[in-house]
Amino acid sequence: MLSRSSLPTLPAEAPQPGADGAVALYVHWPFCRSKCPYCDFNSHVRGAVDDGLWAAALTREIARSAALVPGRALTSIFFGGGTPSLMAPATVERVIAMATELWQPAADLEITLEANPTSVEAGRLAAFARAGVNRVSLGVQALDDDALHFLGRGHSAAEAIAAVALARSIFPRLSFDLIYGRPGQSLAAWSDELARALDLAADHLSVYQLTIEEGTAFHAAVRRGDWQMPDDDLQASLYETTAARLEAAGLAAYEISNHARPGAEARHNLTYWRYGDYVGVGPGAHGRLTLGDGRALATAAYRKPETWLAAVGATGDGTELSTALSATERAGEAMMMGLRLAEGLSLRRLEQVGGAALEALVDRPALDRLVAGGFLVRHADRLQATTRGRAVLNAVLARLLP
Repeated sequence: MLSRSSLPTLPAEAPQPGADGAVALYVHWPFCRSKCPYCDFNSHVRGAVDDGLWAAALTREIARSAALVPGRALTSIFFGGGTPSLMAPATVERVIAMATELWQPAADLEITLEANPTSVEAGRLAAFARAGVNRVSLGVQALDDDALHFLGRGHSAAEAIAAVALARSIFPRLSFDLIYGRPGQSLAAWSDELARALDLAADHLSVYQLTIEEGTAFHAAVRRGDWQMPDDDLQASLYETTAARLEAAGLAAYEISNHARPGAEARHNLTYWRYGDYVGVGPGAHGRLTLGDGRALATAAYRKPETWLAAVGATGDGTELSTALSATERAGEAMMMGLRLAEGLSLRRLEQVGGAALEALVDRPALDRLVAGGFLVRHADRLQATTRGRAVLNAVLARLLP
């Protein structure tokens, strides 16, 4: 095991998320009290969880991963799920201690934990702060009791409001999620809900359109004809209203669904969107790693909790797939991620990742047409999707990628 004293001294200026030589850590806690009907994440309902066993497995996986990419600057840790606020705070503390021992923590290390705003889980927020968490992301999802019931959430609007207030008193940084584009939702109702959200918000909001994912309870309900999603025109109006209202309030969209005050962007997610290196541990977690010999790997862990736990116990490795990425594959991924950001992506960085000139990595006539059509903007080295382009980004990418 590497000791902290053996790691290189970081420069005075903290490394930026996604920078070469830096790494982020994602920790997946796969357990929930119940499965939300819209959720296609790797989450599972279990009657009991052995916290000590899971803490040992997670820290063992971190140690194995640190041996693959040693000596890195650690810019962020993110506990996602599932419902990480069901973790024992002692488990969170052990994970943080292991990660910051084996990598060199940045001076402004961001440590985020996703939490549900039920009164029971909100009561544990102070313990998570003592464990080292300095940013919390609350799964509020709606500020209307009927909507929360429809979404299968286990909290009320009043509990959500109380949890946000409590979190603001404990953590220096806070975000919460909202879902819009719900069946029967009007533009006026959503505008009112946004206004109430802004009254609660600190420095970051994540605002997602409801999507129907295959294999979810909502997917089955839509196929049965139980209800319908809002039409495309209303969806577009909801998206445009969201962007305008939040930007006017000082929470600009720095990514398609994420809004923040300047400097409050989620550093961990910036690593993904800037196509930096990140380690994923826990069932179903994914990673992207550039090894010392220049090889780039895409990793994926076993999804079923029991399978992952058994693999780690037997071999110290819960990885199901570790795939070498070609330069072309990396360039495609970097473009798909980077164009989600308002800042866009560096074309020099794209050519570096792709190992080729721009003309070999994109359909150049399509690029010119997308710029002329107002979907993309090119400023010297930087390619950005406009607000119009980010609203239909999948279609833009389908035309742009050769």
